[in-house]
Amino acid sequence: MTADVRWPDSLWAAVTPPGPDLPELRGSETTDVVVIGGGFSGLSTALHLREAGVEVAVVEAAEPGWGASGRNNGQVIPTLSRPDPDNIVAKHGAAGERLVGLIRDSASILFDVVKRHGIDAEQEQNGWVQPVHSPGRIKIAERRVRQWSKVGAPVELLSREQVRDMLGSDAWFGGFWNRTGGHINPLALARGLARTVVAQGGKIFARSPAVSIERRGDRWIVKTAQGEISGRALVVASNAYTGEFSKMLAPAIAREVMPVRSWQMATQPLSDNVRKSMIPGRQAMSDTHGELIFGRFDARNRFVTGGAIIRPFNQIATLKARVGKRLQALWPQIGEVRFDYVWNGFIGMTTDYLPHIHRLGPNAYGWTGCNGRGVALSIALGDQLSKAVQGAPDNELALPFTEPTPIPANELLRPFAPLMMVLYRHRDSKEIA
Repeated sequence: MTADVRWPDSLWAAVTPPGPDLPELRGSETTDVVVIGGGFSGLSTALHLREAGVEVAVVEAAEPGWGASGRNNGQVIPTLSRPDPDNIVAKHGAAGERLVGLIRDSASILFDVVKRHGIDAEQEQNGWVQPVHSPGRIKIAERRVRQWSKVGAPVELLSREQVRDMLGSDAWFGGFWNRTGGHINPLALARGLARTVVAQGGKIFARSPAVSIERRGDRWIVKTAQGEISGRALVVASNAYTGEFSKMLAPAIAREVMPVRSWQMATQPLSDNVRKSMIPGRQAMSDTHGELIFGRFDARNRFVTGGAIIRPFNQIATLKARVGKRLQALWPQIGEVRFDYVWNGFIGMTTDYLPHIHRLGPNAYGWTGCNGRGVALSIALGDQLSKAVQGAPDNELALPFTEPTPIPANELLRPFAPLMMVLYRHRDSKEIA
């Protein structure tokens, strides 16, 4: 039995050329490295392995980019969502310092991969801006600029006037930006990576959900409904979707992440005059709200944004009205807002908002927890995971290894995850002292 691959009604699915024609995994196969998951980190791992001449095969439950990698907003952000460098180093020591360096460089790593392999992903490296939504939260921007500057990141503190000029709105109170960030068409990136992996001699098996993993002698065996593949080494890169196709696939990893539904939306194409008055430099933007305000323009002058919804009924109509009203408040010149596309998918949230990276056994690695920063981070981690399975020593890797820490009652709590938005809205309304 193969996966039922139905693409979400997203902007990206509508405008992106098809990916490569890929086979299903049937019968028995062998390779050097097996990668589970055809999203950004799995494909990046496979690509970096092929660049090093290592045999690799990716086992994907649906199609490359079907999960979070092809459904997100496409913002290329070289930070984590909450932890700053000092937090990361305090938790992970020297490995944390190396991870901080990787995160600092992650956007440039992504854009370099795209350029090096001639991938057309509508890429724009115009920077990423984080405006602050209340006067007291300028402390957040000041702290982040101070800490990221200390490790060599090209960040800059912005006054209220600078943010107003950069974003075309007087709604924020200052902020900061990183010049290496930007945005891409995420599905085009995923499909471009998949084409490149295949062109370089890697294998990708699609519509073949991995059911289980076992160690047999000195080999790792990944089983699917119609076959199995063995490898000397293994990388589990299925993130928030680890437990969605099989509860037996890396259950400890599946239970340490909370899959949270993220809603994305794209407006109709805006006129050139309106577009040029909203984020005229075409940077990516996401602010300091817990109920995040975020957005960027795509290549067709659609504003790609999103929102959160708590109630389980009439969600699309509610989101269109709520987010449309928000955009009119931020940019009155936008006029009546019409959304041509509304879609959703899971992002993997951990309790400490850090990526969790694990050694699963001899020559076996896995990770989870993009926490809304998975685009740049996933591509960069793929390079590190490829080095790990090639035998690089721990002190050369930006991978702080930990043991999996499952969230208690994970399955029971999942339906209540949207209720966290009540807490976020409460916090958003409070000023920082």
